[in-house]
Amino acid sequence: MTNDLNTVMGKYFAWLRDKTSLRQLDSDWTEITTPFLDRHNDYIQIYVQRHDKGFLLTDDGFTLRDLEQSGCKLDTPKRQQLLKTTLAGFGIQNQKTRLEIAASVENFPMHKHNLIQAILAVNDLFYVAIPMVASLFYEDVSQWLDESDVRFTPDVRFVGKSGFGQHFQFVIPKSRIQPERIIEAISRPTRAEAENFAFRWVDTKDARPSDSKAYAILNDQDQRITGQVTEALTSYEIKPVPWSEREAVKQELAA
Repeated sequence: MTNDLNTVMGKYFAWLRDKTSLRQLDSDWTEITTPFLDRHNDYIQIYVQRHDKGFLLTDDGFTLRDLEQSGCKLDTPKRQQLLKTTLAGFGIQNQKTRLEIAASVENFPMHKHNLIQAILAVNDLFYVAIPMVASLFYEDVSQWLDESDVRFTPDVRFVGKSGFGQHFQFVIPKSRIQPERIIEAISRPTRAEAENFAFRWVDTKDARPSDSKAYAILNDQDQRITGQVTEALTSYEIKPVPWSEREAVKQELAA
């Protein structure tokens, strides 16, 4: 068994060596193309600069810049904390969006490996995991409500006609001008998600004040909202609000 594993590991190290290429960019920087793939199925590239104390390894800001261009901005305290915690596990620093680590001759292989693993982990954390995307969109909506001076209670549960407790993400209490408003942040606006919210709203509606309103804030940052989704909501008197058009309802939610 040990001999077999040694053979396999030898093949792995040979693959790693053969599939890694170096390119001198200038007198200071060298580009390393690795055999590891990012979420675009492109080879991950890192950059190395030699200095007196050893080497500086960096992704030159590509990882976070690519996520931002894909619609995943890391501009809230929770996202920044998630990023910081993830990078800390690999000993990587975030220097003005560049993922960096300093290495000596002795620990260069390990630190190079850590930088690559951090790049992969950041992509997985912020872009691939659907539950994380939902959590981050919920936070975006919550922060926007705060910044818009909307008074709300988060995570409220009402008992519906079915006798079951129905959970709602945000409830804005009645004011002199506006009735009670119930808001759901839907990060993946599919027909199924719209119908799920509609069921909870219908089940609860008769138990709430007769003039209560419902809003669905729909994440359209990296996906198109179909007519099926909006029709499923409006047929149950739920107002669909694309995230890109949220300012249109700010006054009526803050009133």
